[in-house]
Amino acid sequence: ITEICAVLAFSAITNNDKIGVIFFSNKVEKFISPKKGKSHILRIIRELIEFKPDEQGTNISEALRYLNNVVKKRSIAFLISDFMDEEYEDALKLANRKHDMVALRIHDRRETEMPNVGMARFSDPETGEARWVNTASRKVREAYKKAAEKRELKADTALRRAGIDTAAIATDQSYIQPLRNLFS
Repeated sequence: ITEICAVLAFSAITNNDKIGVIFFSNKVEKFISPKKGKSHILRIIRELIEFKPDEQGTNISEALRYLNNVVKKRSIAFLISDFMDEEYEDALKLANRKHDMVALRIHDRRETEMPNVGMARFSDPETGEARWVNTASRKVREAYKKAAEKRELKADTALRRAGIDTAAIATDQSYIQPLRNLFS
């Protein structure tokens, strides 16, 4: 995500555009207002590298509400997330009416494919909840995959209904081709 943000930031600077960032978890954690200049972009990249959220969870609606309240001028806004959240479709639609929204949905193949490694302890980084799971069970692996496919379909449907341009970017692959496809 940091690399993608850096690419977008340096692309913006070549067009003499302003760039800002909103860091969010289940709340808005930090806002750096849009400005121009290489030193500003380097500050944003440094913040991206060093950022540690105070909270856990994801609240896309809150971040989009904040965007709409603080950025008054119509802007191109990139929403970069795994979209593992609930009830954000209305906020997407509203933000896309005010701004030109682009969604970059980041996903990892381990979120859809559970490897067969026997008993494994899983912890949810957003809630902190941990439990033991028998990954040797085909039934468990299939249920995991179906839940992930349902979650991805829900995110894709919400973005499409909101009229937002989208690129899906896998963590184990290059982001260059998905970004090229998005911009062409």
